[in-house]
Amino acid sequence: GLPLQLPYFTEEQILALAQRYGLDWTDSPDAERLMAMVGGHPYLVRLAFYHLYQKAVTLDMLLQEAPTIGGIYKDYLRNFWVTLQADTELAIALKQVVKSERGLELEPIVACKLVSMGLIHIDNNRCTLSCELYRLYFGSPNFI
Repeated sequence: GLPLQLPYFTEEQILALAQRYGLDWTDSPDAERLMAMVGGHPYLVRLAFYHLYQKAVTLDMLLQEAPTIGGIYKDYLRNFWVTLQADTELAIALKQVVKSERGLELEPIVACKLVSMGLIHIDNNRCTLSCELYRLYFGSPNFI
């Protein structure tokens, strides 16, 4: 099949989706706060809205626990952790991107693998993390 890569949601799209979930975020910084954590990643946004709609968690709790092993993204992040622990070259490259303030150049094959996993973006050969969630989670001293 043809692999499809969904574009990241904009803040306006997140506001529209919040409204569909019955959340009134029109005069609230909540969409910005969610975007700051997950960067508009479609799956991560949808999962957040699912939990918010179920009233299983508040946005404050969700954001605080997001990069932890107890947060709503724990299974999603753990799958990356396992993959990266099995491939030291990818793990080291990701750790370099995590530590980088303005992004950095990576070996092309490694960069392409991290892009295909959705962990980084490439702009003019500069690799940066896709979202703050990854910086907080993979910035842990326990990683690598």
